Amino acid sequence: MNLNYFETHDRLKSFKTRNSEDIGECCQNIIDQRPFGEHPFYIFAHKRTIDIDQRFNMFVCSTYKRLEDVPTHTIIWQPRLTKPKSQTNSMLFKAYPKTDLVKVIWIIPERELFGQYEKGNMTESDVVSNSIYLFENDRAKLEEKEPDDLSDEAIDRIYKSLSVTAKPTKLIL
Repeated sequence: MNLNYFETHDRLKSFKTRNSEDIGECCQNIIDQRPFGEHPFYIFAHKRTIDIDQRFNMFVCSTYKRLEDVPTHTIIWQPRLTKPKSQTNSMLFKAYPKTDLVKVIWIIPERELFGQYEKGNMTESDVVSNSIYLFENDRAKLEEKEPDDLSDEAIDRIYKSLSVTAKPTKLIL
């Protein structure tokens, strides 16, 4: 098979740009909601399987022409005040609402894809490679508190404040 280097490079560049824009847009949407006011917080994203019942409901209630066209997975985006345990198929960012700063803590792909991000591969990524290395060799470092994390007491106060002002949601079955 003959590959045109320039066309392949352009497609890879477009793919990386599009994915980074999607991630940036999701993070920005959460930051704009100010879930914890002006306090820095984590954004934990993790891939989850959509079960067949949910997929069928999505098929019935949407414009998908075939059940096979309905996605099998979704990404859950969760704002948090504490750092979660690291896991495969996840991303963790730290957002600073008073600034434009979003810090990448880790991006850990599915275990089967680890090799794709090594140096020399077309999809190499220093961030992903470093995340994988720490995940496999030093999870404690990956999961340790950041110097600017809030104290446990401050986190408790914020959660209590949110629980007092939270409005009940109506469960629709």
